[in-house]
Amino acid sequence: MDVQLATVLAFGAIAIAFVAFAVVSVVLAVIDLRTHRLPNRIVGAGYLIAVSSLGVAAIAAHDGGAAGRSLGAGAVLFGALFVVRIVDPRAIGGGDVKLAGLIGLHLGWLGWDTVALGSMFAFAGAGLFALVLVLMRRRGFGVRIAFGPWLLGGAWAAIALTVAAMIIG
Repeated sequence: MDVQLATVLAFGAIAIAFVAFAVVSVVLAVIDLRTHRLPNRIVGAGYLIAVSSLGVAAIAAHDGGAAGRSLGAGAVLFGALFVVRIVDPRAIGGGDVKLAGLIGLHLGWLGWDTVALGSMFAFAGAGLFALVLVLMRRRGFGVRIAFGPWLLGGAWAAIALTVAAMIIG
């Protein structure tokens, strides 16, 4: 395959993966805020698009490292939240566990620093929000909030910072 064609194909596949993830992110955040649910069919479609698009990008760019990192990050985030769910099923929902894997696929494509940053933003943001609710006496210490929007917001903040850093320098 011609190098220019491979580059265009890889870039297009990455763009499809992240644009689809943006659409899925908005849909899931709205649903989770309203219902505290993350529908399997939407999360599953996100996985299908991510794995296929990022897989095409990895093949076109001959970048097995990015593909492995993406899959590894998806497994790590899924596994970490799965452990939290096993330890205390009330602490996090099963949909959040599945969503974490999807987020990991995208953040992992950009690098382990992005994975760490997105995770940190998600947990810090949700924790601070819950603390504010408690301090404002709107909820008690057993406060349950929709965590999906925080996972997604943290991911997109990390994506934005990573892309900005790539552009700047």
